Amino acid sequence: MASPDATRSRIIGRQPVLEALERTPAAIDKVMMRHALSGPDADAVRSLAEAASVPVQYVPQKRLDHEADGAAHQGMVAWGAPVSYLTVNALMEQVAPTWDDVQAQKPLLLVIDHVTDTRNFGAMLRCAVAAGVDGVIVPNSGMAPLTTPAIKASAGTALRIPIARCSDLAETLISLKERSYWVVGAQQADATSMWETDWDRPTALVMGSEGSGLSHSVATACDTFARIPMRGSADSLNVSVATGILLTEATKSRVAAESE
Repeated sequence: MASPDATRSRIIGRQPVLEALERTPAAIDKVMMRHALSGPDADAVRSLAEAASVPVQYVPQKRLDHEADGAAHQGMVAWGAPVSYLTVNALMEQVAPTWDDVQAQKPLLLVIDHVTDTRNFGAMLRCAVAAGVDGVIVPNSGMAPLTTPAIKASAGTALRIPIARCSDLAETLISLKERSYWVVGAQQADATSMWETDWDRPTALVMGSEGSGLSHSVATACDTFARIPMRGSADSLNVSVATGILLTEATKSRVAAESE
């Protein structure tokens, strides 16, 4: 039985997958490969996928049989993405290509650290679009896919914002800092109130996963941390709700400047 996800297309077989990675790697969501698959084609697919930050998932033969829906898959199936992911460099060029541009425009980026629930991912993208975020960065593995539930949760807005993916989120944050972005991690402990955080600068807001928050390497790469003041007894919020609150605060100075 084929997947009901109508927003993605299947690419079945070694040569079709290889050609897709050679021609349009940004349009590939992930590659499924049989455990211990070897040979020149398999090696080439792994190499091209790594270069393009396309995740490769190793699965049993039965899973591939299911995904291929009876077609001859030769140990390999890829899924097309509903959007074309950008590289981080391409996103940076699109948002603000030079250091002076970054300083003048003060872009706001949303970085998502391994959020695994597709509906949370979609809701976060909806918040980003509503806040006028300039771009989103996600890791290429351990991250919810941008599938039908995610797009539905975003109310279709997921297709309106540029999304880049990377193989190492911590290294990406360091590269953002080199471009003069201020990296703000979201957490409740040992953090400055969002009301006292300086958002009036080029900013990358980093949101952690639902269960464990920011990973250690990502937290280490942050410049500072912001928390949401809460008067009630709740000690945490859903990650998409927290994203909406923090992005609203982060855009306050930008909205004020635009209205002048």
